[in-house]
Amino acid sequence: MGPNPALGVIFHWIGGFASASFYVPYKRIKLWSWEIFWLAGGLFSWAIAPWLFASLRTENLLGVLSQTPTETLWWCWFWGALWGFGGLTFGLTMRYLGLSLGMAVALGITTVIGTLGPPIYHGTIGAVAASLSGQLTLLGILVTLVGIVVVAFAGHSKDAELGEAASEGVAEFNLRKGILIALFSGVMSGCFAWGLAAGEPIRQLTLAAGTDPLNQGLPVLCVVLAGGLTTNAIWCAWLIMRNKSFGQFFGAVADPAAIADAGAGSDPHTPSPVSQRAPLLVNYLLAALGGTLWYFQFFFYTMGESQMGRFGFSSWTLHMASIILFSTLWGFALKEWKGASTRTRTMVWAGIALLIGATGIIGLGNMLDSGGVVH
Repeated sequence: MGPNPALGVIFHWIGGFASASFYVPYKRIKLWSWEIFWLAGGLFSWAIAPWLFASLRTENLLGVLSQTPTETLWWCWFWGALWGFGGLTFGLTMRYLGLSLGMAVALGITTVIGTLGPPIYHGTIGAVAASLSGQLTLLGILVTLVGIVVVAFAGHSKDAELGEAASEGVAEFNLRKGILIALFSGVMSGCFAWGLAAGEPIRQLTLAAGTDPLNQGLPVLCVVLAGGLTTNAIWCAWLIMRNKSFGQFFGAVADPAAIADAGAGSDPHTPSPVSQRAPLLVNYLLAALGGTLWYFQFFFYTMGESQMGRFGFSSWTLHMASIILFSTLWGFALKEWKGASTRTRTMVWAGIALLIGATGIIGLGNMLDSGGVVH
């Protein structure tokens, strides 16, 4: 059976929902510093879940990876490590540009780099642009970028109306520094798509071992996410040493300032860290849930990518569009848009409509295509 782009779009939407949802459990973690819950959840995101699901859903995982050329493993790991830098600097983008402008710049760059980078590098972008199906796919990418900008403007309008422009993030507004960091974060974040593209030899070996084509990308994730784990673990280890927070893994009381900086323990009913230790079992369960949800974005991403045919590179745009779409909807569910004007709400719904329309255009472009392989 050949690729099914319509099914691929559905998988990408599921992955986008998982990505937009993973921080919800993290917000319920109490009395842990950022580096503690980020690393605890990250072990599930970047190590436990990838190897567990790849072992369950692929044939001879260790045999496939042992047959993979060292050069392929290196490049997958390398691009994953660079992607880790993008995630770590994303918060600084918000700090110096504010949430709306920061997300628009960083995610816009990530979308372009992650989507168009691989076909440009491989010299196949000309073949894409020469066909109607390819042109539709590129149009969908453009509509996605427009949708990102519209949602960002709506977010900026909401912040101004609700009086959030005076928040710390905007108070430290620095356009030059923020744009430079956003460029770095956007480019580095887009490297994840390059890591997946570099894993093509792993996918071929996985298929040769008898794995269902739908799961062919799971072994690639094991290697790419190992790179991300490396970067994040080093950074968290440095913060743990600086903040002397290692004992929190075993119930030590966190520094109240560190908790405030992390954004954890924001529940008004959270006891003072002086009067109560962190609820370890609950925190670990929440970290495991959030970390696994994070992994599921790429679990379903690889499934979606396997169904997109020649224009699998467009999967990155579908992924980014889905994340922004469901993140915005989560904002409505959590009452973040309560009190915004009708004009602002209309604007954000217009952005959502553009993102939904973009996924339809990209899906149609992939459905019209036939034969060949373009990465």
